[in-house]
Amino acid sequence: MKIQERTGAGNNRSSAPVQPTMGERLPSPPRERKPALAALAVLLILVGALGATMLVLRAGDRIEVVKVTADIQAGESVGNKVESVLVADDAGVNYVKWNQVNALKKLKAKSTIYAGTLVIGQMFGTEASVPAGKAVVGLSLKEGQYPEGIEVGDLVAAYQVGNTSSSNSGSDDKTGSGATGSTDTAIVDDARVTKVPDGSGDSTISSTNQRVTVTVDESDAAALTRAAAANQVALVKVPGN
Repeated sequence: MKIQERTGAGNNRSSAPVQPTMGERLPSPPRERKPALAALAVLLILVGALGATMLVLRAGDRIEVVKVTADIQAGESVGNKVESVLVADDAGVNYVKWNQVNALKKLKAKSTIYAGTLVIGQMFGTEASVPAGKAVVGLSLKEGQYPEGIEVGDLVAAYQVGNTSSSNSGSDDKTGSGATGSTDTAIVDDARVTKVPDGSGDSTISSTNQRVTVTVDESDAAALTRAAAANQVALVKVPGN
């Protein structure tokens, strides 16, 4: 009787569920594979690599061109107001390459070119073009009628000087032609110097006269030309250069 009870008790123990021991991991279900996402990731990596390669290739396809470092007025050459910069080559833009800078210095700006501009061929020519509403006037000035060191690009005012009134035989004036009948009003208050000869060749009319070319408003050209013909013009540099 006791033997059967023990046997029965043992059977009851063996039928109890087996508990996992401490530290054992339960089996996990197999992960679901997503081949579409993997293919997309590979494609993005390839596109990024291709884009980086194109940027490197484009960065290496550069040319050395001319850049203006200071304002250049119409009729003025570039002189030393230039430097070289690297830009991406573009067949649609007529850049002036740095190896052409010596030839460029022989040409004249067709209009005002501002500092920081990349030079293209259409900006220069053998002669400057006259902007709409402007006129170019040539002056023959004596010493003292123009400021020393006057340069192309300077902004000047033109005043009438000399005896502009008719001579009076009964006048007590001892100064002769030095007397002035002019007013304080300028003939032109914003003329732009576009040419000043360097003194070589026929740039001077005489040992004391200097040719200076200025660009003025078309409405001021007649008055300035009349005063210039009478040799009664003096130039004064004004702010705005």
